[in-house]
Amino acid sequence: MAAVCTAFTGRQLTRSGMSLSQVSRRTITSTACLRANGSLRDSLMASNASSEKDAANKQPDPSAPKITHRPPPVKKGSLASGSIFAEGDDVTFSPSGRAPTRPSKSSSPSDSAAASTESTDLAHRDKTLLERTLIPHPNRRARWERKMVIRAVKNRGQLSKQELIHQTERELQSRSHFFKTSLKKLGPLARQVAGKNIDDAIVQMKYSKKKAAKDVKAFLEQAKNEAIVSRGMGLGKVQAQEGAEESGVDIKLKDGKAYTVTDETAIYIDQAWVNRGTYGTDYDHRARGQINRLRLPHTALAVILKEDKTRIREWKDRTEKALKERKSKLWVQLPDRKISAQSQYYSW
Repeated sequence: MAAVCTAFTGRQLTRSGMSLSQVSRRTITSTACLRANGSLRDSLMASNASSEKDAANKQPDPSAPKITHRPPPVKKGSLASGSIFAEGDDVTFSPSGRAPTRPSKSSSPSDSAAASTESTDLAHRDKTLLERTLIPHPNRRARWERKMVIRAVKNRGQLSKQELIHQTERELQSRSHFFKTSLKKLGPLARQVAGKNIDDAIVQMKYSKKKAAKDVKAFLEQAKNEAIVSRGMGLGKVQAQEGAEESGVDIKLKDGKAYTVTDETAIYIDQAWVNRGTYGTDYDHRARGQINRLRLPHTALAVILKEDKTRIREWKDRTEKALKERKSKLWVQLPDRKISAQSQYYSW
């Protein structure tokens, strides 16, 4: 009887599994065989346990084909020596990498070729790789070069005065960020530093009582450092030989003041002007709940730095120009000869 019930229950479960989507939950739970007693559940659990035990104790069949394909082993990576992602004391720096060395004087051509390939100097870089950045518009570049060649041929290779000045004298134009001040307050400081030596201007701003003088002083120091690094200005005393006597040149400035130049590479402020910037916004709370909107001005300072060598050249140009004008207007006495073409008496 139990075997018949088990077979019937198996058929019912098979049917219910095949058409589970069509049978309601109430039909499955209300089956008489499933809620008859717990003997059926115990027999099913025992059969499943026996099948699992047989599968575990089953020996591999030697006649079965062997599996030759296996998945590749998983390779777990590790951090390199000196990695920034290492924690604690695991950070180590290995000196096994290539260290920078000076190029050796090799006699054989193979060694020289190898050295040239490993060189990282700017002169040995492949310029074709940089042309897209250096020359973004090749057609315009070609037209400009053609124009310069035609101009040089017309001038017979001679440089103009302005081109010669640009090649022999150094100059830097620098512009500051916007200060939180107005043109009326920053203008006097710009006029104060214009024409002065850069060091003297920094000292003037250091002891000035103006509020914006602190920002102007920081900007002048930054402009001085930029001129030294990017243009090589102000290095005359550093490059001069020790023990050399300083020979000064007495000149006159544009305003007529006497000035002695001891170092031709000394930096001075040739021009200084201010630029109006954007306006900020603030609010002023007044009586009776009124609020006034304030427009806070911002102003920038721009300077042109030059060397005292330019002062000497400008002084010579002014002297030669004044001498030329005096000679052109100089009075010359008439020659001592008889007057023959006009009467010696007044006509009136």
